[in-house]
Amino acid sequence: MEEFYSGFAQRARDLAEKADPFTKRRLLDLAQRYDLKSRPGSPGVRSLPPPRATPPTVLFSGAGEV
Repeated sequence: MEEFYSGFAQRARDLAEKADPFTKRRLLDLAQRYDLKSRPGSPGVRSLPPPRATPPTVLFSGAGEV
């Protein structure tokens, strides 16, 4: 997954070289965010929550239809 984001970061930097100043700044910001995601354990990456130890409670339990 790290290579995926670092590849996108490089593409954004490549596009920024040919862009107008406003777009260049936006692309470079985007590249920086992708760089953060490409680093394992970085705060920019959301990790999945740990699996539940117990199953979720049933919201509607009953004998049948209403």
